[in-house]
Amino acid sequence: MPDSEFALIQDYFTGGGEGPAVRLGIGDDAAALAVPEGHVLQISTDTAVEGVHFLATLPPTEVAYRSVMAAASDLAAMGASPLACLLSLTLPEREPNWLKAFSSGLSEACEQTGLSLVGGDTTRGPLSITVTVLGSTPAGQFMTRSGAQPGDRLCVSGHLGDAAAGLAISKGELAVDDARIQGLLLGRYERPTARLTLGQTLRGCATACIDISDGLLADAGHVAAASGVAILIDSASLPLSEALSASVPLPQVLDWALAGGDDYELLFTLPSGMRVPEGCTEIGRVHVGSGISCDRTPEGMGYDHFAR
Repeated sequence: MPDSEFALIQDYFTGGGEGPAVRLGIGDDAAALAVPEGHVLQISTDTAVEGVHFLATLPPTEVAYRSVMAAASDLAAMGASPLACLLSLTLPEREPNWLKAFSSGLSEACEQTGLSLVGGDTTRGPLSITVTVLGSTPAGQFMTRSGAQPGDRLCVSGHLGDAAAGLAISKGELAVDDARIQGLLLGRYERPTARLTLGQTLRGCATACIDISDGLLADAGHVAAASGVAILIDSASLPLSEALSASVPLPQVLDWALAGGDDYELLFTLPSGMRVPEGCTEIGRVHVGSGISCDRTPEGMGYDHFAR
């Protein structure tokens, strides 16, 4: 059965199921994983649909890489150590060249994150990718969105807004003459980095944490709502890359940093006396009250699939 579903799995998605936590990988009705003693399992799933989460022109290598990193970013926000992942892939048709490139990106992302591919599903239909990730944390030490306290420092990792600029380049909405800068911005959209090491470092330090997928303001709003606090953001403190600042006017830079999304950086709160980790920036404070306030209001507040 050269074109069967099972042959497709055998040809492109086996061989990546090895890892210290894997007791049984691809090939049976379910996978078997061992969770370290005293740990609890952390599970998250993320779906990417062509035309919604990525452009049809995005190379399959980047489609796979981006899908794994986006899902792994949720583990980072919990402070989890990665264990394994599952892939559910819906394809319009079997295209060997596309699948080979997709498999390459998948393997690279799994290697980078330490996630072993242990199973999943393949079906025929409009292109979509669902990645389910599994990790573990010591019991009672995982981070949540609900622990921020008045007086905490609001911090973020890395730079903000680059991915939104990369998407604009991909869509032909932004022209960048400098090839190096263009490559940097495109890379931040096509190949985000899940901040897994930082997440594990923040465990036991941060009072609340979330990854920035829908935009800074939108995701900060989730922390404020879950914690029952108000969050004040200072736009002048936002960490902006030289590549982004050199490419577009400041108002657009700030709008993308506040509401662009797809950054996959970690937004977290720290007690006032705690040092901000290297590579991270304090961008605001937590106060008594509710909601988000910022000295700048962008055109949108972030991505919402069902917003009108």
